[in-house]
Amino acid sequence: MTRPRVVIAISGASGALYGIEALELLRGLATFEIHLVISPAGARTILEETDRSVAQVEALADVCHAFRDIAAPLASGSFAVHGMLVAPCSARTLGAIAVSLGDNLIVRAADVCLKERRRLVLLLRETPLHLGHIELMANVTRFGAIVMPPVPAFYTRPATIEDIARQTAARALDLLGIAVPALKRWPAEEE
Repeated sequence: MTRPRVVIAISGASGALYGIEALELLRGLATFEIHLVISPAGARTILEETDRSVAQVEALADVCHAFRDIAAPLASGSFAVHGMLVAPCSARTLGAIAVSLGDNLIVRAADVCLKERRRLVLLLRETPLHLGHIELMANVTRFGAIVMPPVPAFYTRPATIEDIARQTAARALDLLGIAVPALKRWPAEEE
């Protein structure tokens, strides 16, 4: 039996670590076939913000797709995927998704998730926001996407940047319907 597929996309906003942590969490589960798309700006951000090479990040995925390959399997609704996470999601990528501008594989794959009613989570990494950003977020939300700005939860008492990124990535995967042991949940009230 084939493993369910999940798509991780890393666009050019600051926060490449979110996508990397999501990849590592998924690898730890070993239950999903991981498909990865990295934009050229995302590749640059990986190099600027982390100690990893793009090849090391790509090695975390089962299948890597070229950013410009809009004929890749991810561009077709008949290629079933469990869901897609764009982490981080740049304002440019958000805008392209909001207007169905399928000019690259990240946007096309996201558009396919929306049209097929599959889960799409966007870790929008832009601040401060202007009205245009807010309207784009409203549009993609109306289309079925979940916009999740990567705002840290401090009740988890993070000690490192990696702790913050891991918790955010785990929460984003949870929104995709993927439970990961690393997710720290708010404690239930005692009875």
